[in-house]
Order: sequence, then structure tokens, then C-alpha cells
Amino acid sequence: MTIIPQQSTIENLELIARQVVEGFIIGLHKSPFHGFSVEFAEHRLYNQGDNLKYVDWKVYGRNDKMFVKKFEEETNLRCYIALDTSASMFFPETGTTKLQYSCVAAACLLHLFKKQLDAGALAFFDEGLNELTNAKSSSRHFRTLMTELEKVLHQKNQGKKTDTAAALHQLADRIHQRSLVIIFSDMPDASENGEALLSALQHLRYNKHEVILFHVVDGKKELEFDFENRPYEFVDMETNEVLKINPTDIKEAYISKMTAYRKRLENHCQQNRIDLITCDMGEPVEQVLNRYLLKRNKMM
Repeated sequence: MTIIPQQSTIENLELIARQVVEGFIIGLHKSPFHGFSVEFAEHRLYNQGDNLKYVDWKVYGRNDKMFVKKFEEETNLRCYIALDTSASMFFPETGTTKLQYSCVAAACLLHLFKKQLDAGALAFFDEGLNELTNAKSSSRHFRTLMTELEKVLHQKNQGKKTDTAAALHQLADRIHQRSLVIIFSDMPDASENGEALLSALQHLRYNKHEVILFHVVDGKKELEFDFENRPYEFVDMETNEVLKINPTDIKEAYISKMTAYRKRLENHCQQNRIDLITCDMGEPVEQVLNRYLLKRNKMM
């Protein structure tokens, strides 16, 4: 399990990403998929009719499963990571923020893209799409993306609201080749703008993109509503609306509404064959890498 350091102590995002990915790969070595997982980009499951000369017999000897060696043109994939940088992503104000967690997860994915010769790109959004890089697989481009991530990691909260639907429409308009789009967001606008979000997700799928939506949450506070039995002052980070209340008085109603909201979001994603993953900051960031590999395997 990787413990993400406090934002003020992160000095080298690339180093952290490399350590996480290398540890993740070591863990795969110990899994039942030993051999396949480490060289994921160079293998696929054997299908009837495949030329036997391309079977990796060493891998077969280790796990009794047949995998075919893949060529570079088969393995290249364009991967766009869209990162929500709105005000709500700066929650909580102490400890690891959603934005920090997402930046580390994105850096780890970029490092994995590099190892697999996949082309990586970054997009940042809040009230709209603010930046979109090209998708490339070179080492120089990888370092440029890491620099961009570190800038976002250390930026101050600018009080920007979230318009996920507008940003995803703009992203869909600007990506012209079939790609994998990975979104990190806490989706604060999904409840009020459900139809608009559904339309944006449909736009991505209509353009033949595969999508993974990582719904970034603080599970203890946002899902379980776990607070002490005393008065609190809650402040909406995007509207600055203030609510003074004892959490115990509204916990049952809050959890009911949160469950309904998450169900609607899940239904929207299911309608469009989008992978919706709850990304609890209390869980190891390696879960993000595992989900990516599962998705990539399906696509290939």
C-alpha cells in the first residue's frame, strides 16, 4: 500500500510515480499472472488460429496459460488523463487533498504508459477545458507532462466551479482518434446537471472513445459522513455557502441522498458502457493502476 505524502513534502512527482509503479509490478510478479502482467504490453491471450510461433512458451511454463507476443503496432494506445482542478478538489483543507491524490495517480499512470509505449496526454478542467496536451510516447514528452502535473499539484485554490459536462464536450471535440479517456473528478455537478453530464458522456462514446471515470472521494467523510457528535460549520468550496449544523442530526438523510446520487451517476455510466470506479483516497493508489490494466486488457 502506498501512502501519499503531504502536498508540502512532495518534491519529485516523477520519483514517487516510479517507486509506486515498480512496487506495483513487483506485486504482479507475485500474483498468479506472473509473466503476463509484467510484460502486459507485449502479450495477449492466445486465440484459436493464432500462429504458434508467436506463443511465449516461457510464460506458458509459469502459469499454464498461452499468451501470444504482440508487436509494437498492436500495443500502442492513446491515453488522455482529464483532471478536475476545481475548488472542490482541494478538499480536505488538511492532509491529502483530492487534487493531490489525483495528481499522484495520474503520474503513476503516465509512468505505466511510458513503460508500455502508450501515448500519454493530459487535460485540465474546471468550468471548462483549460488545457489539453498532445498524446505522445516519447521520454521527453513524458517529462513535460510530469512538469505540468507538478504545476497543478502546487497551485492554489482559485475558487473555480465545476462544469464537467462542458469540459467533456470540449474534450470530445478535440480528440479525433479513438482513445482511452481517464477522468479524475469528484463530480460535484453530477446531481444537478445529470442530463448535461449524460450528454457529454454520450459524446465521448459516440466518438468511439473508451472511458474510465474515477470518482474521487473522501470515503470516511463524504460517503460515511463520519463526524463527531458536535456542531460543525460546513462550507461549500465552490459556492462558499455556509451551513451550521450537528452532523448527527442529518446523517441518515445525507447518506440516503448520497446513495441516490451515486446510483444516478452509476446508471448514467452504465447506459454508455463507461467504467465508473469509486476512488476512495483512503485506498492505495495502486488500485488505479490495476483498473487501468483491466480496461486496457479488454480493449486489446
